[in-house]
Amino acid sequence: MATAHTRLMMLMLLFAAAVLVVIGRLALLAIFEGPADAATRIATLAARGDIVDRNGAPLARTIDAWTIAVHPKKLIGDPMEIAAKLAALMPERGDQAFFYGLLTKDVSFTYLQRRASPALVEQVNAIGEPAIVFDRETQRLYPQSTMAAHALGFLSTDGHGMSGMERVLDERLTNPATSGKPVALSIDTRVQAAMESELGRAMTTFSARAGGGIVLDVATGEVIAMVSLPTFNPNRVGMAGSEELRNITTQSVFELGSTFKPITMATAMDTGVVTSFERRFDATHPLHVGGYTIHDERGDPKRWLNMAETLIYSSNIATARVADEIGPQRMQAMFRKLGFDTKPDIELREKGRPLLPTYWARTTTMTTAYGHGIAVTPLHLANAYAALVNGGIWRPATLLKVQPGHVPVGRRVISEQTSARMRQMLRLIVQRGTGRKGDAPGYRVGGKTGTAEAAVAGGYDRSRNVATFAAAFPMDAPRYVVLAMLDSPLGTKETSGWKTAAWNAAPVVGRTISRIGAMLGVVPDETRDVDVSDITPTLWDDPSRRPAAGH
Repeated sequence: MATAHTRLMMLMLLFAAAVLVVIGRLALLAIFEGPADAATRIATLAARGDIVDRNGAPLARTIDAWTIAVHPKKLIGDPMEIAAKLAALMPERGDQAFFYGLLTKDVSFTYLQRRASPALVEQVNAIGEPAIVFDRETQRLYPQSTMAAHALGFLSTDGHGMSGMERVLDERLTNPATSGKPVALSIDTRVQAAMESELGRAMTTFSARAGGGIVLDVATGEVIAMVSLPTFNPNRVGMAGSEELRNITTQSVFELGSTFKPITMATAMDTGVVTSFERRFDATHPLHVGGYTIHDERGDPKRWLNMAETLIYSSNIATARVADEIGPQRMQAMFRKLGFDTKPDIELREKGRPLLPTYWARTTTMTTAYGHGIAVTPLHLANAYAALVNGGIWRPATLLKVQPGHVPVGRRVISEQTSARMRQMLRLIVQRGTGRKGDAPGYRVGGKTGTAEAAVAGGYDRSRNVATFAAAFPMDAPRYVVLAMLDSPLGTKETSGWKTAAWNAAPVVGRTISRIGAMLGVVPDETRDVDVSDITPTLWDDPSRRPAAGH
């Protein structure tokens, strides 16, 4: 009996030792030979929450996927033969030499394919190489590919948000308590697709370096579309360069030219500097101030202009004279009210700081009035135009869907009366001025073109310009701002060599509105329009002197 008990104890000890060896081996594999480090493994175990557009369409999802990997140091078969088979199954990854390099790499573990389909896993498994292993893990998928890439952002290798709303919402999307419910952005994929299509078409037509586009709800501040071109694919972010990753609408600052003129006119009316459309300003000849000369472009009217005509003809001279009466303090105060002294107010971390003059001479006040010497992001300008037309309330922009009853209060920047006048004048610019090619039948578009020389280190590049058209619709009851901007467009045969905003940016806005209006619930109606009857009698309406497509 004693001998039997001794033998049984020894057997139990041997069994326990075997179990400990197995457990130890599994721990070592998990630590040193697993498919990822601890942070990645934790990230893959906790499913990241989905992101959807305002209508529930998926923008970013977490899916279960297969990974195919290999332990090169444990390879049994012929590496060259196995590499040939892998290349035949995964030609998009590389050729035979590529896979041979992975199979003979001096590491204990390396991936062959991530986010693999079950069919591919089955085919690779049929090769019969024991060193090739398979595992299940979660993967972040952007089903719309490049759409709204800058708004969405992308993840780092450890599964955390690196940019865009993925970064902003990182804690919310990874928290088990909240990750089960999708987060709805303000983006509408239908509107986003239309804006990307029209802006991309214009970039190609005019050989522009870059482009930006925004569709903004004037009542809530919701960004319905945010386009930055060139773009990138967040599913393959490693293939993108710094230019593709930059969000032009929120990170890049530009001198946006004559699009600032409506802001100047609103300031003049709201401060009581100009109280009547009968008031006119001398634009008969260039303005000489402090060694500088302010002049108008080709097609200038060479006459005295009231405020509406100043915008219709996009007169630098008349705008400068108005600004001179406004004065530097009141101009700066308006710019601050509109947020031009801070980074754009939106959730994204990728934001550029505006460039405002540090010293305000008399000429500074005059030139900033028509967008020269002051640089802001396109989002700054879109927010400003929303305030110009929505009754005078500035609200921060948001990429999150705003629920009913939760609209930010905002702050008043101009009076309702001034805003009503701005709607009239912006509509007249499209009807009679440089914004004519930005109109969309039935949608009562109002807006302003702006063409400015591209600012470079030490001055300006006269061979390049930045062309912008900022608009809103429908102007009798504004609901959306639509902005398009092209960096360094070139003239074409169809535009007779013109490369100004009236010929390239304005048509982008007009075509976009024609496509998205009905989607957004705005019914086209050519029997309605803004009442401008109390302004038109004051206009100089000689058809032979209509403004050229200059600014």
